[in-house]
Amino acid sequence: MAKPLYRLQRFLRRAQLFLLFLGVAYIMAGSVLLLQRASLVVTQRGATSPPLPSLPSIPSPPRALELGMPPVRVGGYGGRSSRIMARGQGYQPGSLLDNRTGARWLMSRNLEIRHLRRRWFHSLMTEKDMSQVERSTPRRNVPHKGSYIGCFLDNSKERALRGSVFTDFRKMTSTMCQDTCSARLNCTESVYLECTHSGYQFAGLEYGSECYCGNHITSLRVRDKECNLDCKGEKGSVCGGVGRLSVFTVEDMLPGQRRYRNVRYRGCFREPENSSSTSLVHVLQLNLTSQSCIEACMNKEFPLAMLRSPDCFCGYATPDFTLHEPAEEEHCSQSNTTEASLPSTLQHFYQVYQTPVQDSRCTEKNFLPEKSSSLVALSSFPGAGNTWVRHLIELATGYYTGSYYFDGTLYNRGFKGEKDYWKSGRTICVKTHESGRREIEMYDSVILLIRSPYRSLMAEFNRKCAGHLGYASDQHWKTKEWPEFVSSYASWWASHVLDWLRFGQRVLVVHFEELQTVLVPRLRSIASFLNTTVTEDRLLCAESNQDGHFKRSGARQPTFDPFTPDMRGLIDGLIRAVDQALRDRNHTGLPLEYLPR
Repeated sequence: MAKPLYRLQRFLRRAQLFLLFLGVAYIMAGSVLLLQRASLVVTQRGATSPPLPSLPSIPSPPRALELGMPPVRVGGYGGRSSRIMARGQGYQPGSLLDNRTGARWLMSRNLEIRHLRRRWFHSLMTEKDMSQVERSTPRRNVPHKGSYIGCFLDNSKERALRGSVFTDFRKMTSTMCQDTCSARLNCTESVYLECTHSGYQFAGLEYGSECYCGNHITSLRVRDKECNLDCKGEKGSVCGGVGRLSVFTVEDMLPGQRRYRNVRYRGCFREPENSSSTSLVHVLQLNLTSQSCIEACMNKEFPLAMLRSPDCFCGYATPDFTLHEPAEEEHCSQSNTTEASLPSTLQHFYQVYQTPVQDSRCTEKNFLPEKSSSLVALSSFPGAGNTWVRHLIELATGYYTGSYYFDGTLYNRGFKGEKDYWKSGRTICVKTHESGRREIEMYDSVILLIRSPYRSLMAEFNRKCAGHLGYASDQHWKTKEWPEFVSSYASWWASHVLDWLRFGQRVLVVHFEELQTVLVPRLRSIASFLNTTVTEDRLLCAESNQDGHFKRSGARQPTFDPFTPDMRGLIDGLIRAVDQALRDRNHTGLPLEYLPR
């Protein structure tokens, strides 16, 4: 009996040593592979980066909602929804949403580390070292649409080109930048860019991924070899450098041939009492028209063009000229007549136009200078406008927002906090759609964004069918997927709000529709809640640039009402329950437009 036991002990000892040896060998092999990969970043700049694994941008609805709700039928909207309406309290899906991994952010940080390493590497290199690298790195002679002018200095305080800016960390090329600045893009060529006519004279690229447009170059030219970073979407083509801008001319058009589809008429406004405080620039023109005034202000890179015949003024919205109190249009029509006998009270009104020029006073953004010990959630039901509010918060505060998830499309379009670990403390708030008790209690406070369930459901269905900026077709709305979607997601809309009201430690309720109508006051309250000081100029700049790149153009709707009477009965009951819960906790109730009439 002892002999078999002895043999078994010897076998187990050998097995332990064998497993230990395999573990050490595995770790050493992994280390060698990592070292080889790191060396490739420096020595093989032309190599393409492996694609990142895609991660879901939003969570799936709680399993209880997917499995527990029946398909749409007459009288089939009871069950959990009726219990929510009756109790005014949401379900508790904490255990059903715990299907995520805590280290998913590690999967997407490789490109950011490379980018930071490249900046650090070039900041330490001497001119001699840089010339050696340039000689050793072959470059392709990539043709460009416009003429290359040269390499120019650029920094965040004094931009070389001040017209507008957009970012693409994955697909940026010199041709894309030139097309955007000269307005040759259309909706079918790039679904993530607004379909606008910019009409700028120059296009500049920096860091391989940033595109700047403008009509004047305001910085000094440097040696061409200082622009030494590849375009993210075109290896071998130069797209600026670290603090260096590769500048191209774009196709020129005669002033009368330019058309600006994104010029917006802001209204008729009284001239401010202290005109000097608004920093208006007076433009003298013969045969002044609204078109010529807009083009003159665009050429001078101002976001506002103000017409009062025979004068044209260019400038910005300021605390003394906020554009929040429009006057009657008849004042401007009378003020712009040629009669000099008008009363003095009618001689001081402007017709104000928003030009395609981007207000640059709020475009510079950074991570928090010191890690925050407080974790703030920006929570909403999917389709409630979370991305748009993140864009507004970044403009108003100057700090990046983070995300509990990772959406590569958002990161490529400039949301740098998308890749940052959501608990890093470097972002001012964190996007989330979660609503379980355990997830809620991880945050110290929350900005709870609420939108009409009718519009939220349609927006999320559009996104699921056609992406961030697309629209579902009539055929999509007529399939069985739509009633099943409403059956599951309508209850989730209500329970999401109720759970955050119940378990949230410090809650600021923000209504999407109020942001649309009174943006600046609501942004001011959000900034105060985030314990951040913002200037009035920056808030007005955020209002000027409020649309961003993730806004569906127009208001395309299905040709028929997609909500059946049964659906409306369900949704209206949920609206009443949420409205009552908000009032019971001393919050403002839902806007009147939500409530059934």
